[in-house]
Amino acid sequence: MLTGKQRSYLKSLAHNLDPLFQLGKNGLSDNFIKEVDVALENRELVKINILNNNMLEAEEVSRELVETLGAEFVQNIGNKVIIYRESEENKEINLPK
Repeated sequence: MLTGKQRSYLKSLAHNLDPLFQLGKNGLSDNFIKEVDVALENRELVKINILNNNMLEAEEVSRELVETLGAEFVQNIGNKVIIYRESEENKEINLPK
């Protein structure tokens, strides 16, 4: 579970990130979830853009990804979702205590 200070730190890092993924009309397919899983292992912090033709809300997408991938919710801004998961092999982000 992230503290408020850690969440704020991750938000500041994510501010300059471009979305790695766009979630469209196909929704949360198994392949999409696998790709996000790989990206989380490599980058730890991922921003996802949810397109207007998707039937899911940002809150639903973030909740599903967090539960499925064992990640931490960072933030939803409009149609963007930011999630974090500490990498086991490629740890780059050092969270404040």
